[in-house]
Amino acid sequence: MKLLTLTIPGKSVTVGSHIGLADTSLTRLFGLLGKRSLPPGSGLLIRPSSGVHTFFMLFSIDVVALDRDLRVLAVWRRLPPWRFTPVTMKSHSSLELAPGEIDRCGIEPGDQLAIAG
Repeated sequence: MKLLTLTIPGKSVTVGSHIGLADTSLTRLFGLLGKRSLPPGSGLLIRPSSGVHTFFMLFSIDVVALDRDLRVLAVWRRLPPWRFTPVTMKSHSSLELAPGEIDRCGIEPGDQLAIAG
């Protein structure tokens, strides 16, 4: 799986340097299933995605909804297993992060993310 580095240039923050890209049917289907945890600085960018679920997951995650330009639309902190985010047609992709990363990075609606390198 291709790894990306995501930043918030306006805040000089690196969201993660080990963000996997799930952009095929297979990688989107399996996502983070089977993992026991997600280290800080790691995550999964799912595109396209209008919402995510945590069915069958073993740990909580932070979730960030993004538009086509990687602008933050909404955030969900510490989404526990067996939950789901609302589905919205405005969302083009979803970013799954380790729990607590939204607060560590100060991610909030309106922030502009960028793929570095």
